[in-house]
This record gives sequence, C-alpha cells and structure tokens, in this order.
Amino acid sequence: MKLRLTPLNIITALSFALLVVSFFQTKTAGQHFDMTAFYKFLLGCLVVVSFVSDLIFRFTFKDLKRIWIVELVFIALTAILILILQK
Repeated sequence: MKLRLTPLNIITALSFALLVVSFFQTKTAGQHFDMTAFYKFLLGCLVVVSFVSDLIFRFTFKDLKRIWIVELVFIALTAILILILQK
C-alpha cells in the first residue's frame, strides 16, 4: 500500500488537528482562541466532507498528478464560493 498525499488529505489533517485542539483547550488569560459549539460543529462537518470528497476523487482518478490538479481546483472553487456567500 503506497501513501498518496493529496491537498484534501492536508486540509483534513489540519482541520482535525484544530478540532481536537479546540476541544482540549482551556481558557487562559492571554489566549484569544475561543470556538463556540456551532463552529466546532462546522469544523467537524468540514473534516467529514473533505475526507469523503478525497475518497471520491481517489476512486475516480488513478493518476496522482490529476488528483492534485482536480483537488486544488475543488479547494479554490469552494473557497471562492464561501467568500461570495459571506458577502
């Protein structure tokens, strides 16, 4: 089994790490990082959606270069759509 690192793997790992840190974080005096339960829920949904979409892209495309290109376009379009919907 060979390990194939993809952009959605990286986003899933970073999002999951942030989610775990936000659950185990205690409130200290100099810290300004505070997430409400709603944002933790959204981050958890992001982890699930990015993991499932990565699996779909892996089964659809077999070439690692094509997976990188398609996933980077997917991430860029998602980010642009989020920015448009926030306005």
